Amino acid sequence: MKLYNSDFSPNCVRVRAVAFELGIDLEIVDVDLRSKSPELLALNPNGKVPVLVDGDFVLWESRAINAYLARLHPERGMYPQAPRQALVDQWSLWQAVHLGPAMQKVALERFFKARFGMGTPDEAAAAASHQEALRFLAVLEPRLASRPWVVEELSIADFALGSTFTFRKPAGIALDQFPAVTAWIDRLEALPSWQRATAALSVT
Repeated sequence: MKLYNSDFSPNCVRVRAVAFELGIDLEIVDVDLRSKSPELLALNPNGKVPVLVDGDFVLWESRAINAYLARLHPERGMYPQAPRQALVDQWSLWQAVHLGPAMQKVALERFFKARFGMGTPDEAAAAASHQEALRFLAVLEPRLASRPWVVEELSIADFALGSTFTFRKPAGIALDQFPAVTAWIDRLEALPSWQRATAALSVT
């Protein structure tokens, strides 16, 4: 399998982590997203990563990729059968629509712009998104207060959610008021698969 990848993309982080957790060997093809190469556009007309190539099968969108990878190894239970599968979908989509955009906007303004020369940070926009992120973290907190993972056992939902937190420290998003979320992200970040997926990142 080939994964067209950009190390700092949270979407790629979650795919790398799930693949490594499942013991899937990936040939990593690093992509310069600024160039929009013909090779990448031929695989994904959106010009974005991740893109998974498994033989002659091509798949993009990180959550779809992770569902596909998890289905290749059903014995691991990372994309369980109904009804728990619906909960995995619920939390993965909630991350995509609500928590993820808010957290990523803060990271964009407070980390990515300076790190990658992406323009002048807008602290007012960062502060507004920070408050929105805190509101969504308050939704996640009670879900994790009585269980180790978001849907009881480790699943692709945890990796979808966890990728949102990758740049929380340089973005100034503290979790002090969310002890259950803190304990959960500590568990996730302690996994060898997660550490391998994020080994190339430097967020200092």
